[in-house]
Amino acid sequence: ALCESMPAAYMSMGETAENVGREYAISREEQEVFAVASQHKAGEAQTKGLLADEIVPIEVGGHSIEEDGCLRPTTDLEGLAGLKLAFDENGTVTAGTSSPLTDGAAATLVCSMDYANANGLTPMARIAGIAVSGCKPETMGLGPIFSSRKAMSRAGIEAKDLDVVEINEAFATQSIASIRDLELDTAKVNIDGGAIAIGHPLGATGARITGKAAQLLKRQGGRYALSTQCIGGGQGIATVLEAA
Repeated sequence: ALCESMPAAYMSMGETAENVGREYAISREEQEVFAVASQHKAGEAQTKGLLADEIVPIEVGGHSIEEDGCLRPTTDLEGLAGLKLAFDENGTVTAGTSSPLTDGAAATLVCSMDYANANGLTPMARIAGIAVSGCKPETMGLGPIFSSRKAMSRAGIEAKDLDVVEINEAFATQSIASIRDLELDTAKVNIDGGAIAIGHPLGATGARITGKAAQLLKRQGGRYALSTQCIGGGQGIATVLEAA
């Protein structure tokens, strides 16, 4: 059976996060600094109303849900340091440096310029390059490294050309490894926080971070954005956007 011949393909996502942390020598403290920054950036963006334009309010049980409810903007290093290890008693990953369990949905509209013009639509960005890559299942968090390199190559740009980067934060180790390996400017990465704060609903992340990247390009006045994520089982996907 495949599960016997390739046990790594059936490894839990938390275990793969520990593997990435070991391979890249990412300390628990470095992960916690990253997680606190994500929470604080998301909290600040929410307080300033910067997230409202990308949220469609919904009615549930007579209540209107108009903003993300799982943010913890008061998170601090002291609190994270007191958490138990989540996946490996000899590891470094905790619940605080992992994305929380959340419900969510996202949608984007992708079409040709001809369709946009014919229907009175104003594009936010155009797709300049896209790529999917495979990687080892046991270090699936490294998928964004390989897919991002391919996508940037196809778009004819380098990391230094990026004005905005949206990378999924399934775990802090995965994000830190990708940022480090791709030599990304941390000031341009997840400007309004990421999934450690906002959540990482399965099936919604690709649309959320790509739409977010387009929205940030418009807000920041940049030219190129990268949205990229890892995929359980051993994949990465990346999209390079150019401002319309």
